[in-house]
Amino acid sequence: MTLPPLTAEEARVLGVLIEKSKTTPDAYPLTVNSLTAGCNQKTSRDPVMNLAEAEVQATLEELRGRTLILESYGASGRVLRYAHNFGKVYGLPGAAVDLLAVLMLRGAQTASELRANCERLHHFADASAVEGYLDELASREAGALARKLPRQPGAREPRWIHLMCGEPLEIPAAAPIAASGLEARVARLEQEVAELRALLAELAG
Repeated sequence: MTLPPLTAEEARVLGVLIEKSKTTPDAYPLTVNSLTAGCNQKTSRDPVMNLAEAEVQATLEELRGRTLILESYGASGRVLRYAHNFGKVYGLPGAAVDLLAVLMLRGAQTASELRANCERLHHFADASAVEGYLDELASREAGALARKLPRQPGAREPRWIHLMCGEPLEIPAAAPIAASGLEARVARLEQEVAELRALLAELAG
């Protein structure tokens, strides 16, 4: 059975629940307040969102109707808390769930980037182990949940995207920070070479 695509808000909420179940297990399941804070984090999120608590609550209601989340009152029995049911609904192993969560939270990434960004959720031996799970997600009979993008000029590895929200309207561009970082390193190296040449000339003279 092919499940309907998620909205961007639903993908963010599920991604946060999956992430926090591993990174802050003592606080999991999450309250709406802590879940909203996780959705609106300024770090480790692409794109950065600014969801109101009411929007997160409405998103939770939608996900509850599809059994993608579970409600409980936790140990205190006073505040309603939420946990994900993602792996069971989609029939996925834990490692694949963690990879999809990181893709939903951080956008397109290479297998090496995914391995590093998944470290707190799941330890992969190497990038090829990551690609093994991604290949399975891309070739699911029930419908692909991930896709490898064409390798961009100058890039060492191709990037992967999730398809939890359906087909992307446009292929996400590579983060410009990588290019600017490379340019900065080249400029620094050129400066160091120039300084070394000047020093050698001075010593020779």
